[in-house]
Amino acid sequence: MDGVALCARFSIATNRLRYCGPEDAEPALYAAITSGRGSPAARAALARFEALMPYLEAIGSATGRDPFDPEVVAAYWLGNELLEAVDRPGFLRLLEALRGRGLPASIARRLAEHLPERPLPHHVFHVAYVGVGAVTGHVPTTLSNLEACRPAAAEVRAVGADALTVAGPTLAPGPSGLVLRGHAERTVAYDPRVLEGVGVGRAVVLHWSWPALLPDPRSAARLEQWTQRSLDAANQALPALGVVSFDPPASGRT
Repeated sequence: MDGVALCARFSIATNRLRYCGPEDAEPALYAAITSGRGSPAARAALARFEALMPYLEAIGSATGRDPFDPEVVAAYWLGNELLEAVDRPGFLRLLEALRGRGLPASIARRLAEHLPERPLPHHVFHVAYVGVGAVTGHVPTTLSNLEACRPAAAEVRAVGADALTVAGPTLAPGPSGLVLRGHAERTVAYDPRVLEGVGVGRAVVLHWSWPALLPDPRSAARLEQWTQRSLDAANQALPALGVVSFDPPASGRT
């Protein structure tokens, strides 16, 4: 899939909620999603998403690829081996780039001081460690928002005209940090033009309750693998940041 179109699939939900990106981005993003092809307008809009570009640029720079190369975009949202190319110094530079995009200097400094051994430029690590809403200040860093913001795999249980019933594990507090637990069922709105071919039993990836993607089996396995690795990495360092409880509000890092 075209990298801009893939990125648009995950970014359009937060733009509609006015959490990230320019207010006029939605038409260009939707056109990219439904056509499967990025456009200069969609790429330019995504480049203005506050927390997104430092990650894509870090992965792209470390691997000699364009930030919107499909594998770079897939690495950030789903996970693949390109994530391994960003080392600790690279992640420290990424934090500095986030500071330039709005992350308060005090938060950036604390995160840099307590960086885990293997930080990962994956969206789940960003959500769990940097903190959902930490860059823009538009969203409080609560457990429910961490769950909403992570790319979450689920199984389709029922398909309606404009809604899906899905089931999958959710984030929960564990004895050593954040864990995935249970198999909660819920109903979410969906756009048939975005999820062509959706059916009962298919895997779907959600972002802010928006069914963004029908992953192939390999992508689904990668998301599971890199989600767990991201949580493991974040859990190593969260106690040093003073995050000892995940009851709302989860961390106060906004």
